[in-house]
Amino acid sequence: MSGFGRRTEPALPPRAERAPPPPPPQAAVPIVRPAAPAMPAPAAPPAATASRTRLWSLVMEQVDPTLAAELPGERLRAELERLIHQIADKHRIELSAREQAALARDIADDMVGLGPLEPLLADETITDIMVNGPTNIYVEARGKLQKSDVRFRDSAHAATIAQKIAAAVGRRVDESSPMVDARLADGSRVNIVLPPLALDGPCISIRKFARKRIDFARMVEFGSLTAPVARLLEIAARCRLNILISGGTGSGKTTLLNALSRLIDHSERIVTIEDAAELQLQQPHVVRLETRPANLEGKGEITQRDLVKNALRMRPDRIILGEVRGPEAFDMLQAMNTGHDGSLGTLHANSARDALIRVENMVQMGSFGLPVKAIRTQIASALDMIIQIERMRDGTRRVIQVSEVRGLEGEVITMNDLVAFEYEGEDSQGRIRGRYRAAGIRPGFIARLEYFGLDRAWLAALEEF
Repeated sequence: MSGFGRRTEPALPPRAERAPPPPPPQAAVPIVRPAAPAMPAPAAPPAATASRTRLWSLVMEQVDPTLAAELPGERLRAELERLIHQIADKHRIELSAREQAALARDIADDMVGLGPLEPLLADETITDIMVNGPTNIYVEARGKLQKSDVRFRDSAHAATIAQKIAAAVGRRVDESSPMVDARLADGSRVNIVLPPLALDGPCISIRKFARKRIDFARMVEFGSLTAPVARLLEIAARCRLNILISGGTGSGKTTLLNALSRLIDHSERIVTIEDAAELQLQQPHVVRLETRPANLEGKGEITQRDLVKNALRMRPDRIILGEVRGPEAFDMLQAMNTGHDGSLGTLHANSARDALIRVENMVQMGSFGLPVKAIRTQIASALDMIIQIERMRDGTRRVIQVSEVRGLEGEVITMNDLVAFEYEGEDSQGRIRGRYRAAGIRPGFIARLEYFGLDRAWLAALEEF
């Protein structure tokens, strides 16, 4: 059986005498560092004991990370545990079996994963991870912010993990380019800021996404909306209304957008446009486009506006923008007004009315020279519905307003609140109580509801409030 350590160890028999490797996981795999002098191994985290620190260093001297990276995670941990046990016996380092297993897991995470962030990423109750330097890490779990016991070894360790995240999606982050948006393999969104911009060490913000796809049924279960509200939104998505989802940071806009997108017919061609790809569409005919930042010479940037323009030449049935944040708002309105009904997008705003004001301001950011009335006419003609979602102080993400864009009267865009959440107080556990009230009016898009045969379903859903 082959060894897991250096060639100076007597555990490796001559090549001719080795038996063919049996199938995993029982087989030991030679992950041997070449005979060149070993590089100094990094120290274990500060909170570790002296025995753990010493064993960490001895193990890292024996293992070649390049060869170790070729093994599956479980196989690598098993081999590391075997090596740790051998080294601990040889050097008489007292560590329990549980501590040895934990050390093997930490070393494996550091070599082929994201180091100390791996346990946080595996915890499904955590939705946000915020690294404010190597020893100051916060998480949001079940809607509440709390400090984590997880630590990096030092700033260099945190910077290495940040660079690994950026490199995985073909981007770079270093002192010359200290900010980047990236994503993890599961679609989680990542923002990285390195020194000298971040004064207290590398800052890494990770917005996790649930491994289980979230639909309206689960959102009702979480208390984000009620079943009648969910039915109204389902009907709106099915009858190809142009919808904007607005809300604050971390309010659940992308989650709601994903839930709406599940109602899109599988026969439609969808083009998604994002800064960092995070949408999780289930349809078979989806084209995903992602922006590209400028290179070190300041060239090669591809913006969302460039992608929206190009998307119009790709014969889409619907265009979905992950977030509208600049001049691409004008091109989005153009698309909605030229036959791409059912397009969706998100933006940051405090209310449905504020969302329209932001769209107007973003169109003006492009310096198109259009009069205000022309811009508002475009907005009133393109948009059908604004959904406002909010993260409330009890940690719940809740839809608080569903408004229709009715039209233009003079130079003012008129709106009607179809559904609004009314605050009623708190329960004994500090959770916010309230109820949804529906206006009970015929919406301005009733003709579209009738066209898709969903007008009676809409009116029936209103009667449930």
